[in-house]
Amino acid sequence: MSQMQSVEKQLRHMILGLEIGPGEKLTERWIENRFGASRTPVRAALLRLETEGLVSRDGRGWSVSPINLAELEQIAVYREAVEVAALRLTCALADRSAVDVIEAMLESCDNDTPREEWHRVGMDFHIELARLSANEFLFRAVRDSMTRLSRARWLEVRDEAALARAWAEHRAILAAVRLGDAEEAARLLTSHIVGSRDRLVTSLANDRRGLRARGFAVVAA
Repeated sequence: MSQMQSVEKQLRHMILGLEIGPGEKLTERWIENRFGASRTPVRAALLRLETEGLVSRDGRGWSVSPINLAELEQIAVYREAVEVAALRLTCALADRSAVDVIEAMLESCDNDTPREEWHRVGMDFHIELARLSANEFLFRAVRDSMTRLSRARWLEVRDEAALARAWAEHRAILAAVRLGDAEEAARLLTSHIVGSRDRLVTSLANDRRGLRARGFAVVAA
């Protein structure tokens, strides 16, 4: 792994895990010292993260992109299009037994499971379900959209009721896929995506003051 790739990977992990909060300032010198890297790979890593929407230029420096409520709305529309398309392909497969692996992922989470693992499995549910379609473009689209949602979903996993609801909806979707019922699976997935978006946007909008107090920037457009 090159120095640029190492810096990029570690910075992405810190940003998505909210170790560096939305809106927080970044300097190239801090990154150089933090990761023992030289300026050129640090700048290259920042440019890569900029294309993902995770950081943005702030004058002569950089800052972690704020959580954007309008973007969350747009991502939901995009997710519905690509995830439902992938789901329909999966439902048409002759062998759909691979959904058992995804169900086992869900079952691995219990009361003793750290929130970090709940978060990861919730993300992987959508990514791995899209992978089953065997359409590389749809798979990448879903993976990228879930990455964009990662920070906002970190805030959501604080709510145990929301987690229980999401897991129940995940299981219902898998049950429809296992039966090859594309219409029911698509209906359940659409309802899940739209409902999750509405709850997340409402929660973030209502908690903007509290999030600002924690140093997290949330914007409406």
